[in-house]
Amino acid sequence: MESIAELIYVVLDLYKWCLIAFVIMSWLIAFNVVNTYNRFVFSVNDFLYKITEPALRPIRRIVPNLGGVDISPVILILIIWFLQRLLERNFL
Repeated sequence: MESIAELIYVVLDLYKWCLIAFVIMSWLIAFNVVNTYNRFVFSVNDFLYKITEPALRPIRRIVPNLGGVDISPVILILIIWFLQRLLERNFL
């Protein structure tokens, strides 16, 4: 059971880093630092969007619009952090 909990912990940690990379990438695109016409940038952004959007969409439905500021990634990171701490206390 402990090895499954460790695997879940690592997967949650990787997902958290993908979420952080998606947020940074969206900022870079919004401020026109990187261009999505570049095939590599487009591929990375598309991959990160497809991974993170299914988890962010339900949070965006619940959280009210704050006028251009999207706090759903912060909420998702807090949820992941809570789940990791729960795994640490009960299984690791």
